[in-house]
Amino acid sequence: MFIGEGPGYHEDRCGRPFVGPAGQFLDELLAMAGLQRTEVFIGNVVKCRPPQNRDPQPEEIATCTQAFLFRQIEALQPRVIVTLGRFSMNLFLPGEKISRIHGQPRKVDGRLIVPMIHPAAALHQPQNRPLIEADFRRLPEILAEAEREATAKLSAASPRDEEPPLEQLSLF
Repeated sequence: MFIGEGPGYHEDRCGRPFVGPAGQFLDELLAMAGLQRTEVFIGNVVKCRPPQNRDPQPEEIATCTQAFLFRQIEALQPRVIVTLGRFSMNLFLPGEKISRIHGQPRKVDGRLIVPMIHPAAALHQPQNRPLIEADFRRLPEILAEAEREATAKLSAASPRDEEPPLEQLSLF
């Protein structure tokens, strides 16, 4: 699951997240990670574009996360959440600085949170582009590790040796 900040101009018009220039860059970044948009869920902290594209207010964040985002997370149960930018990162890692921890996965409530610089930041500040590209190139390794951990937990939780062998029953 990827979580951005909120809709921009293009997203507001189309009603879908990440369809403008930042979305095109996100598609490139996903490809670098060996992923396609159809393989991931992309959402936002706030669901409506703030006036004049200002930062979302705390009460807007609280309303949208409680009414929508946290319910989406509950329904999807992602093992890995990639936060795109500081607003989504602060939901899971409050008080951290994105410039300090980008690309460094952290466990939070049983989920792996991967804070990333927002794709739009790389478009507005080109010096960020190599950082975000390097972080996305590491994403397959991070996802593979999360998958190994989940498989190990599942194996440990199901005592297969204690189950009787399956037997085909006859109707006659």
